[in-house]
Amino acid sequence: MPAAPLSARIDAMVFRRWSEAHVTPAPPAEDAEFYRRASLDLAGRIPYVAEVRAFLADRSDDKRHAAIERWLDSPAYVQHFANVWRSALLTQATAPDLRFAAERLEGWLRVELRENRPYDRMVREVITTPLGERIASVRSEDAAPTPLAFYQANELKPENLASATSRIFLGVNLECAQCHNHPFAPWRQDQFWQFAGFFAGVARLRPDNAFAPAPEVLDRHSITIAGTERIVEARYLDDAEPDWAAGERPRVLLADWLTSADNSYFARAAVNRMWAHFFGRGLVDPLDELGGNKAPSHPELLDTLAGEFVASGYDLKFLIRAIVGSQIYQRSSRFTDASQRDPSLFARAVGRGLTPEQWFDSFVVATGCDDNQRAEMLGKFSSLERPAEMQTSILQSLAMMNGRLVTDATSLTESRTLAAVIDAPFLDRKGKIEALFLASLSREPLPAEIEPLIAYFDSTDGQASSSSQDSREREALADIFWALLNSAEFKLNH
Repeated sequence: MPAAPLSARIDAMVFRRWSEAHVTPAPPAEDAEFYRRASLDLAGRIPYVAEVRAFLADRSDDKRHAAIERWLDSPAYVQHFANVWRSALLTQATAPDLRFAAERLEGWLRVELRENRPYDRMVREVITTPLGERIASVRSEDAAPTPLAFYQANELKPENLASATSRIFLGVNLECAQCHNHPFAPWRQDQFWQFAGFFAGVARLRPDNAFAPAPEVLDRHSITIAGTERIVEARYLDDAEPDWAAGERPRVLLADWLTSADNSYFARAAVNRMWAHFFGRGLVDPLDELGGNKAPSHPELLDTLAGEFVASGYDLKFLIRAIVGSQIYQRSSRFTDASQRDPSLFARAVGRGLTPEQWFDSFVVATGCDDNQRAEMLGKFSSLERPAEMQTSILQSLAMMNGRLVTDATSLTESRTLAAVIDAPFLDRKGKIEALFLASLSREPLPAEIEPLIAYFDSTDGQASSSSQDSREREALADIFWALLNSAEFKLNH
């Protein structure tokens, strides 16, 4: 199913909104800006220097489309979106006990994404996955990929599973209705517990053994409302009663209703999440306010995307092609007019903080360093903040400025990138600076940036630590590379 017609419809609907709101949008992104952004969004890392040079040198009209297809066919896409969906499914800070279960979830996601499994089938498997398996507490090469971590992260509690299921797969925040009727949305306390009833047969984890088998009472579909003696039967959020006479397990019936093409929340929540991935915010923002008082910024666009997603057979790659192929996505991040201030109009690309995985993998690409510090650095950079509002913590800043990883990556004796640039006999000073810009920022430096950096080479004359012009040049290049890696431009997707 070709995505280009949907890209054109996205553009037409957003252009119309700009006209109504008297918006002057940012200009189209230049090639280097688009290529870096799309690489981060699709592959989870900045592009390699050779990739950037080849793309900038390509004069074909369809080179952006071709680049999108290369990324979608790459292992990097599979790994990156396995990280994306793992983060969505395990929104809680993952405890050490869950680390190996989370790895098995990632492994399962990689298989699903590699096969481009329809989204509704992926979600169905999450909801209906068997729960009698012992969750491995130690690393096991024989452990099969499984989405079981979704249940363990929610402590196998029906109320937690109901909240997570509605929030992630329906874009509905039910938690405020757990203890009382929701104060700002139409959800009642009874509805919360009726929805939790689909997980009533799930056995909770034993406090003395978090890895004990979790047998499920397969035919249980009633639950006691916490703090009361009232018992309610499982019902869907539209208040419809399941057909218990069919003899299916409650979680199977829930999956049937959840992934139905008639369930408008399901497809809208998925496309809203994907839109937020590429733009930093959803068409409904926050993502779990589809059932609340938050109106979509572009109602027609949200409904159109949801309808086309269903028509495609819940094809995630089709949805991604349509979004990334649009002119809206390919706008510059430069602020060029006051009418671009409202982020919900998507009149320019908004800077987004890199996820920990994006930052580390981009750092490895830029510097050529080994990835044996991955777990340590991801722990320092982990964040549950909104991407467009991420702030760099003190620990992160110190790690970037003084940490061993960055120190080695900008060291004259340890850095592979610096060694390659310094020892390149065909590059003059300007060419070496350009190479460092391409390695870190995926673009060539502006004339206004080149001049002071060339001057910086001369300003290092006379330093006690430098005994020759050659060594001064090496130290100046190391300083420039350190500054580029610590710049906001490196740490943001824009």
